[in-house]
Amino acid sequence: MKPAANSKRPEKLSAIREITGLVAKSDYCFVLNYGSLTVSAFAELRREMAKIGSKIKVVKNAYLRRAASDKGWDGLEAVLEGPTAMVTGAGDPAEVAKSLVAFLKKNDKASVKGAQLEAATLSAAQVAQLSELPSKDVMRGTLLGTMLAPATSLVRVLAAPLTGVLYVLKAKEEKDGSAA
Repeated sequence: MKPAANSKRPEKLSAIREITGLVAKSDYCFVLNYGSLTVSAFAELRREMAKIGSKIKVVKNAYLRRAASDKGWDGLEAVLEGPTAMVTGAGDPAEVAKSLVAFLKKNDKASVKGAQLEAATLSAAQVAQLSELPSKDVMRGTLLGTMLAPATSLVRVLAAPLTGVLYVLKAKEEKDGSAA
């Protein structure tokens, strides 16, 4: 991490290091226009993000541009204008997108500008689509169920003749027992 050439003040250097560190450890970065959100609404959003293991921070566009460039995320360049807040973290980005979109529906004073998910750059519309996807755990469960379905069906087919014989023997036993 190289600080900007003209930033010699310790507070600037500290801010640049902090933002670069957050981006470097993150799997994703959602970029928001926090616009005219009130302090209480921003605090509520911060609590929502903390629940799912993400951090939200108001950043200078130049600092985020530098941090994203250091990580190789050059696609964010187009959305870094105006008041900017970034949401970073590791884990399931669909969960973060769901929380952001739900919060922003209640608070129309802010909006999603875009996002960076590892190597993919997303537009605001794509973030909205991401929010509609099920979480990774749900998708894994669905995939596992799909993969196990043929094996389960095979076991049922193989067990069917034996089960049929057992039912016949059980019926015979009940018939002989009731005749006695």
